[in-house]
Amino acid sequence: MLNIIAWIVLGAIAGYIAGMLVKGDERWGIIGHIVLGIVGAFVGGFIALQLGLEPGAAFGGDKISIVSIVVAVVGAVIVVAVVNMLTRRRV
Repeated sequence: MLNIIAWIVLGAIAGYIAGMLVKGDERWGIIGHIVLGIVGAFVGGFIALQLGLEPGAAFGGDKISIVSIVVAVVGAVIVVAVVNMLTRRRV
C-alpha cells in the first residue's frame, strides 16, 4: 500500500514537471497536470515493465530511484501530450 502512495506522489511531481515541459495548452492548470501526471506515472511504469526495466516503485517495487523518476516524467509527458492532442480545438 505504501508503494502505491509513493507512486502517486511521484506521479504528481512528474505531472507538474510534464506541465512545464509540454507547452501549448495551459488551460489544464497545475491540478490538471498533476492528475494527468499520476495517470502518466502508472502508464510509464507499465511501459517500463513491458520493456524489462524495473522502475523502482512501479507496481510493487521496493523503492523510488532515479529510474522511477525518469519513467514517471516520461509517462506523464506522453499522457499530457496525448490529452492535449485529443482536446485541441480546430481553428
